[in-house]
Amino acid sequence: QVQLVESGGGLVQAGGSLRLSCAASGRTFSSYAMGWFRQAPGKEREFVAAISWSGGSTYYADSVKGRFTISRDNAKNTVYLQMNSLKPEDTAVYYCAAPGRAGADGLGYATEYDYWGQGTQVTVSS
Repeated sequence: QVQLVESGGGLVQAGGSLRLSCAASGRTFSSYAMGWFRQAPGKEREFVAAISWSGGSTYYADSVKGRFTISRDNAKNTVYLQMNSLKPEDTAVYYCAAPGRAGADGLGYATEYDYWGQGTQVTVSS
């Protein structure tokens, strides 16, 4: 059973930084792409960033490009989301996600992911 556990959320002032972590277990982590999504109150879940199984390819939503960085440490079975220059509109619950298909890449839609963490709250005050 694949399990994803996020951590690192919190309250930060606009312009600040946070680093989210997602620890994965239950299968060979290094064979699968990973993604981050977020959902604000009253809004649909939206894509934030994704990374290939090797870490060699990364993808970002336009709204976070240049401010957020996704990375992974396959030795630690962990994917990270470094968030800099945070804005109030970044406030949301952030979810880590994993696809069921090994080797898949460039996955930007929530329907392409089969496993989800419980989410971690990020609140950016103005």
